[in-house]
Amino acid sequence: MYRAIILQVAASVLTAAIAGIFAGLPGAISAALGGAAYYIPNLLFALRLSATSRRSDASYPAAFFVGEALKLFSAVGLLAAVVHFYSAVVWPALLAGLIVTLQAGFFAFLKKT
Repeated sequence: MYRAIILQVAASVLTAAIAGIFAGLPGAISAALGGAAYYIPNLLFALRLSATSRRSDASYPAAFFVGEALKLFSAVGLLAAVVHFYSAVVWPALLAGLIVTLQAGFFAFLKKT
């Protein structure tokens, strides 16, 4: 679970570096914020699931679905906050950071544990 988040952070940093080459500092910041808008809620979701799985009286499916809904709403809220508070948003970089970070978690499944 945490391997996917580490890969998402690494993909976000890499995307920010590439966006910085093409769009300068505002592009790098936009790409980093786009990626962070997804991996921060994902990290909190993973921490919540770890805590729930250790409790004996917890309903794991209910915790999963409630946590997933909270993760999606918080990701949308963070994206809205980025657009509202950061005036120099470079939209292609922001979307690239978000999309690359979304897809990076799938690479965690390529290596067997």
